[in-house]
Amino acid sequence: MSNAFAFDTKQFDTAQLESVFFAPARAFTALSIDYTEKLVNAQLEAAKAYSDTTLAQLRSLSEVKDAEGLKSYLEGQQAVAKDLTERLKGDAGKVVALQQDFVQQSQKLTEDSVKQAQQGLKSASESETETASAPKSVKETASKAK
Repeated sequence: MSNAFAFDTKQFDTAQLESVFFAPARAFTALSIDYTEKLVNAQLEAAKAYSDTTLAQLRSLSEVKDAEGLKSYLEGQQAVAKDLTERLKGDAGKVVALQQDFVQQSQKLTEDSVKQAQQGLKSASESETETASAPKSVKETASKAK
C-alpha cells in the first residue's frame, strides 16, 4: 500500500511557492489576526463602558428614597442617554475606521502579491526560454563542427 503523501519535494520550486503563495497567505493571516484583536479590544472596551454606566445607574436608582430623589434620577437619565448615544457613535466610528484600514491594507497586500506573482512568472518564462534556446545553440554549434 502506497502513501498518498509520499512525494519528492525536490520537484517543487519551494522558493516560488513561498513567494507566490505562502508569504502572501501569512501576511494576510497576520493582518486578519491584528484586525480581529483590535476589533475585540474595541468591543470589550465598549462593553465595559456600557456595563459600568448601567451599574452606576442601578446604584443611583437604589438610592432613591422619595419623590424628589426619583425626579432627580429621571432628569439624570436624559444626560446618561445623551452620553450613551455619543459613546455609541464613537464606538461605531472606531469599528468603521478599523474596517476601512483593514480593507486598504488587504488591497495593498493583494496588489503586492499580484505584482510579485507577475514578476515571478515573467522570470520563470524568461529562464524557460533561455533553457529551451540553449540546446538549439548547442545543436547549431555541433552541426557547424561537422
